[in-house]
Amino acid sequence: MDTKSKVLLVDDDPSLLELLSIRLNAAGYEVDTTDSAEHALNYLDKTRPQLVISDMQMSGMDGMALFEQIRQKNPTLPVIILTAYGTIPDAVAAVQRGVFGYLTKPFDSKNLLTQINKALQQIPQTKTETPHALWRKKILTQSSIMEDTLNKVELVARGNASVLLYGESGVGKELFARAIHDASSRCNNPYVAINCAAISESLLESELFGHVKGSFTGATRNHQGLFQAAEGGTLFLDEIGDMPLQIQVKLLRALQEKQIRPVGCTHTVATDVRIISATHRHLEDEIVKGNFREDLYYRLYVIALKIPSLSQRREDIPLLANHFLELFSKKNQRDINGFSPDAMQTLISASWPGNVRQLINVVEQCVILSTTSLIPSKLIYDAIDMETTQFTSFVEAKKQFERDYLVRILKITSGNVTQAAQIAKRNRTEFYKLLQRHQLDSSIYRETA
Repeated sequence: MDTKSKVLLVDDDPSLLELLSIRLNAAGYEVDTTDSAEHALNYLDKTRPQLVISDMQMSGMDGMALFEQIRQKNPTLPVIILTAYGTIPDAVAAVQRGVFGYLTKPFDSKNLLTQINKALQQIPQTKTETPHALWRKKILTQSSIMEDTLNKVELVARGNASVLLYGESGVGKELFARAIHDASSRCNNPYVAINCAAISESLLESELFGHVKGSFTGATRNHQGLFQAAEGGTLFLDEIGDMPLQIQVKLLRALQEKQIRPVGCTHTVATDVRIISATHRHLEDEIVKGNFREDLYYRLYVIALKIPSLSQRREDIPLLANHFLELFSKKNQRDINGFSPDAMQTLISASWPGNVRQLINVVEQCVILSTTSLIPSKLIYDAIDMETTQFTSFVEAKKQFERDYLVRILKITSGNVTQAAQIAKRNRTEFYKLLQRHQLDSSIYRETA
């Protein structure tokens, strides 16, 4: 292997961890170890290996519970379970739940290496091992949720099925559409994009399918549509949820028959185009409202990828903010070195309803307006709508949760402190202290009742 695949070993037996590490290092793998499932989840919050090998029986969370947690956060990450208590029914049940492999101790080293090799063959090794692969060079991240999404992108890129990208406005859906194209076998053929919401219905049909000279007023020459322009490559249909129903009918026919008919033309033209579409709308709701065709939805929804919002990947905010700062400083010929600590904290804490697109606008505005070498927090406050919900600190979030919890119990018990303390499983004296800490008066809830 030119680049070592990273394997995470999870076992509370230090001697077995050491033995397995030696064997896997000798086989050419990069190995990280941890002695509990809880520590493994902390590890996975920071970085993403290509494979997890976990013991089944561990103190605290066991191997299958760890697998379930991994599957929720990183569904494409393969997991192999090792156990000294294995049975055939256990192995079958584990595999049915999605575990890649299940080995009983003592296991044969060759058998383990064979399982590891098979697991790694299921993921796109040659490109995920290269952090700066060309297809993903424009997507900056240090987030585990984004790494998992990028791994899905590479898996999706292997085929030709239609892909629907969905997520909030401003998350960068077109960036991911381009990444799928660039990681695919179609990468040397055209990539063509169109925003379906930006073109009127009368022009959209002609833009997609083309037209012949004289087919309508103003058609002074033959026009090649985007399907033909993207021949052999990828056509990205952004904001597909805003496409008029009449055009949806013709798009469905083109996808079903792999043929198009230019406006005013008497014959059809064969096409070989992969369709990637994107929307911020809930298409299921649009179907119920009669605004989107259900049959077209299932043609587009062969594979669906949800793009994480910026608030789900806050660890990327400093990385992205500094990247955009460098770009806009050069563009505007400004000598700005960075953000003040308070300014960066403000960026990290903001709610970002407009996602990465909003962050770009905020950074550009701050670069233009800044009169110092470090951007101050005041400029960030001015550029962001700080009235929106912010990302609070752990202490504030805990305090708010605790107060809300106490209020709910007081309402349930009509201010009966003894009963409330029993529900909270706290003694009466301690419960009174909690009420005092949050300045809550139980008598108010008795009066309300």
